[in-house]
Amino acid sequence: MISLHCVGLHFVESPKNVTSSLGKPVAVQCVLRADGEGQGPLDVLWLKEGQQLEFADTNQMQLPEDENGWLVISELKIEEVQLSDMGSYQCAVSSGEEEILSVEGYIELEGLPHFSVEPQDLSVVANEELSLRCVAHGPPDPVRVIWLQDGAPLNNLKDPISLSPSTLNISGLNKTSSFSCEAHNRKGVASSGTGVVTVLPSQPHDIKAEEITNSSIRLSWHMGFGGIYPISHCIVQVKASGEDSDEFISSQTVSAPVTSRLISGLEAFSRYDLRLACRSSEGISNWTVWMSVSTSEGVPESAPDNVTAVVNGTEVVLRWSEPPGKMKGQLQGYMMEYSAPNMEQVVVDTGLDTELFVNLSAPLSNVSFRVCAYTGAGQGPWTPLQTITLIPAGISSPPAFSWHWWYVVMAIAATVALAVLLAVYVTRLRRKETRFGEAFEPMMESGELVVRYRARRTYSRRTAEATLNSLGISDELKQKLQDVMVDRHKLTLGKTLGEGEFGSVMEGSLTQEDSVLKVAVKTMKIAICTRTEMEDFLREAACMKEFDHQNVMRLLGKCVHSFSLPNENKHQDDYIFRIKEYSVRNIYLIEQLDLRVCLQTVESEGYPSPVVILPYMKHGDLHSYLLYSRLGDAPVVSETLGL
Repeated sequence: MISLHCVGLHFVESPKNVTSSLGKPVAVQCVLRADGEGQGPLDVLWLKEGQQLEFADTNQMQLPEDENGWLVISELKIEEVQLSDMGSYQCAVSSGEEEILSVEGYIELEGLPHFSVEPQDLSVVANEELSLRCVAHGPPDPVRVIWLQDGAPLNNLKDPISLSPSTLNISGLNKTSSFSCEAHNRKGVASSGTGVVTVLPSQPHDIKAEEITNSSIRLSWHMGFGGIYPISHCIVQVKASGEDSDEFISSQTVSAPVTSRLISGLEAFSRYDLRLACRSSEGISNWTVWMSVSTSEGVPESAPDNVTAVVNGTEVVLRWSEPPGKMKGQLQGYMMEYSAPNMEQVVVDTGLDTELFVNLSAPLSNVSFRVCAYTGAGQGPWTPLQTITLIPAGISSPPAFSWHWWYVVMAIAATVALAVLLAVYVTRLRRKETRFGEAFEPMMESGELVVRYRARRTYSRRTAEATLNSLGISDELKQKLQDVMVDRHKLTLGKTLGEGEFGSVMEGSLTQEDSVLKVAVKTMKIAICTRTEMEDFLREAACMKEFDHQNVMRLLGKCVHSFSLPNENKHQDDYIFRIKEYSVRNIYLIEQLDLRVCLQTVESEGYPSPVVILPYMKHGDLHSYLLYSRLGDAPVVSETLGL
């Protein structure tokens, strides 16, 4: 139940009527009196137009008035009053099932008019109608509007269009202008914002496709009206029909006053969409609607494919397939042309058939033919001219070549070539094995058989260090012999002079840079192959290297031989005696002073065989000196007599 008062509760003050201006602060209040004991705290609610204000800014105070009553004061504040705040306000309080309401109070606004709708910027086509709208509000009302164009008034306050809301209708503009409103009431005048109306050219019209070929379209048009602003140029856009409007094949600019354009580079027998727009200094016109235009037919892009000819007596069957490239039109048929030396050229239209039967009255030879496709625009390219030979009946053809015999001929030729190569190889091998001549032929010398020797096929030149390493001697001894190695090729062996502790002593000659020196060569028996005996032989050579006295014979050098043992089981002394007959391999040299060392290796057994080179002296030792003295020789004592 709703009432203005009830027992013990009533409003002693209701909201008052308030008149204010837009944006000003406003405050209204009501006072509730509660009589009697037992009344609990009360909450006063504010209503606007009968609806509770959920988020209003309110303050409430509760004050005791006397022993049996107290007052509740509630205030509603609005910091900046707006048009939406205008209306009736009242207070309400609930007591049990009853709701007590105060008397309504009103908030009204008065002041300068304000605008809810103002002129806006927009673009219009020259000489086309347009409407502008301006809405202004009080209070106080009424509000009247005066329209201004470029600052000049278009009406007065007595005109019917002046009453707000006001609409200005314009039959057409030919120049860009600015529009605004003035709102009047008894409080004063307010001005709206300014809206600029831009005048744009009208669309091009009378668009025509004047010339259409299989690759181009010529367009013509009339430019629209741009008001006082002349049109500077027009734009022509082209796209393939049905494609996305953003993917243009061509977008061309045509300067005024030209009103036509040739669009080239198009595909034959294809549909295109075109549109135009023109531009002035104020902007571009609206685009015209898309116009569809198709190019005319063209000739086929390529010649027919897979052209074949089958001969059967005097009948020839010619077959082909459609051209693989673009047809550029509607295929209407094929033209077949054929000729022979004893007949006139014949051209046949086969229609859409892809084969032709040519029946010749007599067997002919060298029949040439070609074919092309054609559309409504004409013939496409011809196929390359082909020639076939028709062999008259009764004339036997030569036997066909047999690939079986070709394989036989190739096999025989390959066999002969391999035999020749094998013979050349054997001849060269034999010549290499016997390149030392009669020195290796079987013969008797001094009742003994000369050793046969087979030349090695390959060899490598090792360094002196590698040669010394192959002997298996100590590092100290290798260091002493390092600088006395002699190239074996510079040493030539002669007759045997005698026997020593380690082996034979032979006569020899050592080739030097500017002379040939006669020397004595101490050799080592092949049977001596232990490291101890080898090192003893070489230590003796190393000691002789250190001799430095006018009456002591010095060591000239040392070298290493490399040769193969003979098959005959001869005494090793005889073998060393024959060493001058053998080929030498893997020889390295280092010369220093008079010391020379040469090493030889028996290849088949892997034995290293060093030789020591000394100065040659006829009376090289005391035994020889005494022996020759007894035999009647008159030896002379030399300062270099060896001891």
